[in-house]
Amino acid sequence: MKNIWNFLKSETVLAAAWVLALVTMVLVPPDGGYLDYIDWNTLMLLFSLMAVMAGLQRLGLFRRLGEALLARTATTRQLEAALVFLPFFTSMAVTNDVALITFVPFALEVLRLADREDRLVPVVVLQTIAANLGSMTTPIGNPQNLYLYAHYGLSLGVFFRTMLPLTLAAAVLLGLCLLLTRSRPLSIPDLRSAPAGGDRGLWLYLALFLLCLGAVGKWVPAWAAFAVALAALLLADRPVLGKVDYSLLLTFVGFFLFVGNLGRLEAFRTLFRNLLTGHEVLCAVLASQCLSNVPAALLLSGFTENGTALLVGTNLGGLGTLIASMASLISYKQISRSAPGLRNRYLGWFTLANVVFLLVLLGLQSLLH
Repeated sequence: MKNIWNFLKSETVLAAAWVLALVTMVLVPPDGGYLDYIDWNTLMLLFSLMAVMAGLQRLGLFRRLGEALLARTATTRQLEAALVFLPFFTSMAVTNDVALITFVPFALEVLRLADREDRLVPVVVLQTIAANLGSMTTPIGNPQNLYLYAHYGLSLGVFFRTMLPLTLAAAVLLGLCLLLTRSRPLSIPDLRSAPAGGDRGLWLYLALFLLCLGAVGKWVPAWAAFAVALAALLLADRPVLGKVDYSLLLTFVGFFLFVGNLGRLEAFRTLFRNLLTGHEVLCAVLASQCLSNVPAALLLSGFTENGTALLVGTNLGGLGTLIASMASLISYKQISRSAPGLRNRYLGWFTLANVVFLLVLLGLQSLLH
């Protein structure tokens, strides 16, 4: 029982998805239509990207890129800007959770070496916001983007036109936050780490990453990218398959079943459509605060055809509560582990900064539309 309880605590969203799926199965008994609920293209793309990102992270690519950039910093403001904008830009290609897994521990280490531990909390808070907002820029930046992009058949042009104005505004807000602190001269110690893998492994993963991008751009079938990535990793780097977040994939399946069953119940379909019509962005933001933005996207997509509004709402909805974006828990866990005494201060900074960013960006979005 203790092991089950620990699992439920660590995988709350997964458990909730399958409880909801099982409850709706009572109302809609399983039949052949269940297979149509599942967006197989999204699952195959998500698996392929997670595996490739895990391989590149294991090779130390992202850390070495970060070290190369930090070697060029000369002031405390430059240091903080590098630490904040590293996850902002890398999350566009490697997802927000991978960016935070990579750069939050890196920031904790660098700030301590630079004798700037007083800046741990604000820097990590801004890193978390930066990763969540930077990831909204591309279809592969986070799971809900990939799902919504595929589910609504959005073109890259429509996607970028929808999200780029908000991305630019987010970058400006982050820059303004960095200007609030006084800049001082800084000396960074040598942080160069030894390569964790050979060039052959790096080139393999870069080739697989380009293949995944081809699938996202709809130039390569998703099943082909999945098959090639799986075969290549089975042959060349089997252990990395254990690094894939299978709980996220199972969470998607659970919500696919839940949403699919609700969509077959006329009363629920009518209720959700009435609530969403004309209020997609706000409903997505509010739903994300208690469900987190990935499940919110899966749930609400079954009841509206306004994919771009849902895209904006679930991405901005990643701001707010600690669970609004599950990637935010990564930073909180890192702070809790490395500096337990700062947990309450971190939550205060996190909540205040997220609310400010959310209100400003929602205001901008309303002006744009």
